Amino acid sequence: MARGELLLELLSEEIPARMQRRAIEDLVRHLGEWLQTHRITPTEPIRGYVTARRLTAIATGIPEQLPESSEERRGPRVGSPQQALDGFLRSVGLDSVEQCEVRDTGRGEFYFALIRRAGRATTDVLPDLIYSTIMDVNWPKSMRFPAAPLRWVRPLTSVLCLFDGEILPLSLGEVPVGRTTRGHRFLSPGEIAVDNAKDYVAKLEAGYVVLDQDHRRDMIAADLDRLAHAEGLAVKPDPGLLDEVTGLAEFPVVLMGAIDDASMTLPPEVLATAMRTHQKYFSCLKPDGSPAPRFLFVANNLTPDDSKTIVAGNERVLKARLADARFFWDQDRKVPLASRVEALKDRVYYEKLGTVYDKIRRVEALSDFLVAHVSGADAKRARRAALLAKADLSTGMVGEFPELQGVMGRYYALNDGEDPRVADAIADHYKPLGPNDTCPTAPDSIVVALADKLDALAAFFAIGEKPTGSRDPFALRRAAQGIIRLILENELRLSLRAAFEHAHSPSWPGLARPSTSSSEKKEPVDARIKSGHDGDVSAELRDDLAVLTLIEFVFDRLRVHVRDQGISHDLIAAAWNPRRNEFEPVSPAQQREDDLTRFLRRVRALQNFLRTDDGSNLLIAYRRASNIVDIEERRDHRLYNDPVDAKAFEQDEEDKLYRLLIDASTALDTYLGHEEFDAAMRRLAALRGPVDEFFDKVTVNVEDKGLRENRLRLLSRIRAVMNQVADFSQIEG
Repeated sequence: MARGELLLELLSEEIPARMQRRAIEDLVRHLGEWLQTHRITPTEPIRGYVTARRLTAIATGIPEQLPESSEERRGPRVGSPQQALDGFLRSVGLDSVEQCEVRDTGRGEFYFALIRRAGRATTDVLPDLIYSTIMDVNWPKSMRFPAAPLRWVRPLTSVLCLFDGEILPLSLGEVPVGRTTRGHRFLSPGEIAVDNAKDYVAKLEAGYVVLDQDHRRDMIAADLDRLAHAEGLAVKPDPGLLDEVTGLAEFPVVLMGAIDDASMTLPPEVLATAMRTHQKYFSCLKPDGSPAPRFLFVANNLTPDDSKTIVAGNERVLKARLADARFFWDQDRKVPLASRVEALKDRVYYEKLGTVYDKIRRVEALSDFLVAHVSGADAKRARRAALLAKADLSTGMVGEFPELQGVMGRYYALNDGEDPRVADAIADHYKPLGPNDTCPTAPDSIVVALADKLDALAAFFAIGEKPTGSRDPFALRRAAQGIIRLILENELRLSLRAAFEHAHSPSWPGLARPSTSSSEKKEPVDARIKSGHDGDVSAELRDDLAVLTLIEFVFDRLRVHVRDQGISHDLIAAAWNPRRNEFEPVSPAQQREDDLTRFLRRVRALQNFLRTDDGSNLLIAYRRASNIVDIEERRDHRLYNDPVDAKAFEQDEEDKLYRLLIDASTALDTYLGHEEFDAAMRRLAALRGPVDEFFDKVTVNVEDKGLRENRLRLLSRIRAVMNQVADFSQIEG
């Protein structure tokens, strides 16, 4: 079968760099899907290329002729209303039911139609297929333009569409469709006619366009390193910026410029941010890691003077930008950081949560609680850092470079003579900003960073601004991830329930609590609801459930955090809710684990236990016991969780298992109370033999009703004892 090659290029105005990778992935994926829909299978994977001005897809080994095909379709039952028969006939292109075959399917007789499709040229199918592919490309932002009846990220200027060297017509309004493209905007003016994909790639290369985005990225990275090493320097790693400049230049030329001496007095973070954010420049580092008076950038052009004009122009632009930064640096240091705190009263944090000043006061109060849980932290230093943490938001430098908030606060605090530990806590309190960011380890920094994130979660959840699906405008998932890392990486012993209770503010809408006498003896919330004494419980129950919701949110993020460590979600669910006693009148938030460090130790011990033969076999026994009890409880419409009658035993296996369960329950309480989780798992392992013997030699469902019920209670006791360690019903596999 003869096969051809499809070449598609969509040429437009400049495509934003951040959208390019996703766009070419979309184009290639949708083209493959549409080809598959029409039973067209290329012999090689579709290749996709993207530059600042074009999306290109190349599919090779496409059959030139589509073969004949047939499809069998079942229709209505024989004797169905005429309207149903007519609809079926129209859908399969037949005139009467006599053209159909009648078959007995075992559920009655039905009409079957055989639809035959004649073979046709692939070129008859491709235009509509390609148009559908173009329409399916999803842009985060798109626009309409007069030349075409579709939306695109930027106006399309032309489309190159060839199959086996011949032009495929596309209905794209006034956008020209043919065999021509264009090279580099400045270095290769005029149109370029191509015959096939090989010719296309070669002529674009001659036209100063490096089509392959991966090759372009590697070129830039290599040239950055080469120029830096020639000066005895190193490039500051910045994969994000490298990806961005790869999408900005079709013919990348890496150049080096110099930074004036006056600008080198700026803090390194200011230098790097000014160059990266506004100019897309790479920073250079000396062998000792300090900033070098050089910068690297990627041009998209060549000049007759060996790019000297381009370098000089970029040096002038950077000098002006850094002069502005020096102005802010000098002016900001004239005003003490502490005197800027009052200005935060005029800066809204969020409409329903007051000002930034209100925020820092809440963080201050929460810091007082957290200090006791962080070894080496000082309450006075932590409160001072919390008070000053957001003060740099009122500075000129942070106004110009918001990315430097916290960082500049540290420099200004040191300039004012603040304790270096306070200054470091100001800089660190936003951290960690993501999975690759460093986590604070200094005690005061931990306190303020944790308080800031706990407050953010509690505050936004209190007013109903919770993340939904992919929407998380206040980065609350990131805040939860930060809380997890701060606690686990610093091995803090902190009750999340207590932390979130301290984070809740009675001044928020709907959170005011009724006053209660301190001498009043209160039942647990759940108990008062069940007993009907709920007149004063609504606000407290609301807070109890709000705290539980926050804890659940953090544990949801913990599942993601530990997934890469080989810990499955079912182990998290099992260890999160061990049940000491199924009848204790405690609220769900009190019942569930809320100490992340202790919790993760329990999970790892459980994981190791289940990997042993004793653990896996005991899990099987647990399920067997649990299933029997569940079935009988549903059948008898009652629970078998009342005390076991030891006097009713008739076999030694019953008595032996019961005594071991009693001893194990007591021992597990001790081990778990002392957080000796490995010892608790070993104690569980000792149950395997007696449990196996019970199932081997004891029949549960006997004729004697009293004996049967007592044995069901014993099985229920197996489940209850094991659930002291973890809820084994949650474990899969």
